[in-house]
Amino acid sequence: MLNGITAPFVPNAYSLSRALTAGAWSKAMTDKQLDATVSYYAEEASIFPPNAPTATGKNAIRDVWAQFFAMPGFLVTCHPVKIEASRSGDIGYTQGPYDLAFHDAKGNTVKDRGKYLAVWKRQSNGAWRVVADIFNSDLPQAPLAK
Repeated sequence: MLNGITAPFVPNAYSLSRALTAGAWSKAMTDKQLDATVSYYAEEASIFPPNAPTATGKNAIRDVWAQFFAMPGFLVTCHPVKIEASRSGDIGYTQGPYDLAFHDAKGNTVKDRGKYLAVWKRQSNGAWRVVADIFNSDLPQAPLAK
């Protein structure tokens, strides 16, 4: 187990796990720390939010997270349950469930849960950064209005 996460022991997965010590990326999201959240992405990264276009590059990713963080009552937690890295040590991934909540226009709490997959790439300085981030809901899609 690495930081409470089950993964086969290979040094590169351990390195990636250490880069995520104590769930720092998830904590940055939960605490709505925009700069800290975005700092985990590589310059050329892409995020694939549900029901929205792909956002590529740190400025576009910053805009996506800023919109989420601006939602009243927004709260998200990610729970990495799998961390793996290639034997070559240059690419890896994390996956797991997330929980999300926000307030709708009437002030009612809307809750969501789903899963995410983040692909990490080791940078030339040895730091791990996300290059692709996708997440989607486990809940059924709401019926279309008639």
